[in-house]
Amino acid sequence: MQPAPLRSTRAAGPWRIGLAIVIVLTLAAALGLWHLRRDAVEVQARELGLLSLALTDEIDRGLQGAQEGLQAMGAELRDGRLPLTGADAVQALQTSARLMPLIDALWLIDPDGRLLAASEPIALPDMTSFSPGLRDLDDGATAVSRPFTDPSAHEMSLALALPFHGPPGGTSGWILARLPASALLGAFSAASPTPDARMAVFRTDGARLAGSIVATPRLDEVGVAEVLRDLRGTQVRRFHDGTQRLIATHTLPRWGLVVLLTRNLDALLVAWWQAVWSTAFGMMLLVAIAATSIYIVQRANQRRVQAQNALEAQLARASKLEALGTLAGGVAHDFNNVLAAIVGFGEMAQDAAPARSDQARHLDKMLHAALRGKTMVERILTFGRGGARAATVFALEPVVDEVLTLLAGSLAAGIVLERRYDAPAARVLGDPTRAFEAVMNLCTNALQAMPKGGALTVAIEREHVAATRVLSHSQMASGSYVVLTVTDQGTGIASDVMERLFEPFFTTRGGAGTGLGLAVVHGVMAEFGGAIDVQSAEGHGARFTLYFPESIGAGVAAADLPEALPNGAGQVLMVIDDDPTLVSLTVEILQGLGYEPVGYSDPEVALEALTAEPHRFAAVITDEVMPGLSGTQFSESIRLRALRIPVLLVSGYGGALLAARAVAAGVNRVLAKPVQRVELANALDELLH
Repeated sequence: MQPAPLRSTRAAGPWRIGLAIVIVLTLAAALGLWHLRRDAVEVQARELGLLSLALTDEIDRGLQGAQEGLQAMGAELRDGRLPLTGADAVQALQTSARLMPLIDALWLIDPDGRLLAASEPIALPDMTSFSPGLRDLDDGATAVSRPFTDPSAHEMSLALALPFHGPPGGTSGWILARLPASALLGAFSAASPTPDARMAVFRTDGARLAGSIVATPRLDEVGVAEVLRDLRGTQVRRFHDGTQRLIATHTLPRWGLVVLLTRNLDALLVAWWQAVWSTAFGMMLLVAIAATSIYIVQRANQRRVQAQNALEAQLARASKLEALGTLAGGVAHDFNNVLAAIVGFGEMAQDAAPARSDQARHLDKMLHAALRGKTMVERILTFGRGGARAATVFALEPVVDEVLTLLAGSLAAGIVLERRYDAPAARVLGDPTRAFEAVMNLCTNALQAMPKGGALTVAIEREHVAATRVLSHSQMASGSYVVLTVTDQGTGIASDVMERLFEPFFTTRGGAGTGLGLAVVHGVMAEFGGAIDVQSAEGHGARFTLYFPESIGAGVAAADLPEALPNGAGQVLMVIDDDPTLVSLTVEILQGLGYEPVGYSDPEVALEALTAEPHRFAAVITDEVMPGLSGTQFSESIRLRALRIPVLLVSGYGGALLAARAVAAGVNRVLAKPVQRVELANALDELLH
């Protein structure tokens, strides 16, 4: 009997392969979705944690102000300057209540709990509701009560208690201060990221003082106290209303308080669920396509071969791009070393060349070409996924002009845009994207201040500051600055708003504003090392002035430098690079800057020298990519030896994660190859002084 042909087995082969592919893709999609969910939760956790920290700091500052006011009253009672009873005591308490932040009523209580005087004729809180207990309260410490109601108030209130001692032989007791419970929520209503976010403030014993962490405020305080003991940082918990919520918590040990912010996990994962359904639909579509493809492949072997060839070509292209990226990164690293030598020795040759000679002109062009090569290398590193964005020297005027060009196309009726540029070729050091963001926020804020129209004037000029100057919102050191002024004819800024102008989440526009625009401007100027000045009066517009430290940048001749480079004072510096030519170059540059460099081409030998004489060296300058021991590994090694010597890392190739890896290794500063002498001099001056 002839055996049956194995047609079914042969036919099942492609289906098994197809099924395996579907399973693999499904697992890959599931893994990708899991990573996407984790990343979404982590991003929201970071944002919620930052918001929790800001609000906790606001509560701490508010309570600190109230405590300082109560302590001042205690000092007056101790010195006999504040009467304990009678009309004078009532009037003094009313005056103090008006002057103290958050506080709306004050009482003086004797040791037996009897009322001595009160700013308002209102009922006392329960004297046993304070934590810590009033009898156990240390001098200078403050206790917080449970929330209580009062007929004169339309919301829940809290009380703060501070012990006081009268003059020798006089009465002692406690000063009580009433404040609205909602005051503990601070700017949460303005800073709340989404409607599902909740904020609550608890005592460490579980007593809820304000807000809620779920939709319904009902809470079991014993259960909450257990939850508070277990909470650390940010995590996900399930609550009694059946919802899973992301929790961010910060404690105020001095007050015995815990601040909780929560978000509904389902609400923040809406986009993720959409991705899940989209992926599921895609997978079903993929299964249908795969089944159809397998059927067609069984019917037409030629199409199968063509599809296979197409897939192989696609993989080949991907492999080629990956190999090209790797090659580009390696070439860029080596090319950076070459450029470093060209720039370094070129700058020294430029110093030795006669001023305004052909030799100086030729060297200047050579340095320009080398720095253009540095820009090219940065682009290569970006293509090869090896470049991290760093601060650059750039002209400020084109950035400002780009912002104004974008705004000019959408100006409201009645608004006139005026530009005045009096600082040609003014250059600053930093991230041009961040400068664009600051100018855009500032101009947008000015336009919003002119709902009825007016003139928006933007000016750029240079200014040299001879001595330290105190501005409205910062202090400016002496030096040369590129000054950007934005002037509007809007409603102006009130004096009380001026004090909080750059606070995060503070806005005068209600729900229409986030309160982050001017905070971003302040942060950008801090990154640039600049300063901010604001001049305004209600009804007379406002003028914002940003002072960017001017940078000589690339392409500025040595004869035009406004100031000499910062020099050393004979400090001994350790220089490490596996390229002996770069070691010699760096040593020679540092000697010219007034330092005493000691060069090493073997990081292991350098580590032994540093361990043997830890106090000899003032700083370490090291390359990143070296055989045996990288620059970050070298930094980790000296930090493990508890050495606090500054480390300057120089690298031409390290990947986008180099900055994070350097911070984790204890590196103080990172510079990108090729390093110009001015960059090296300024970086060392910052590290050593």
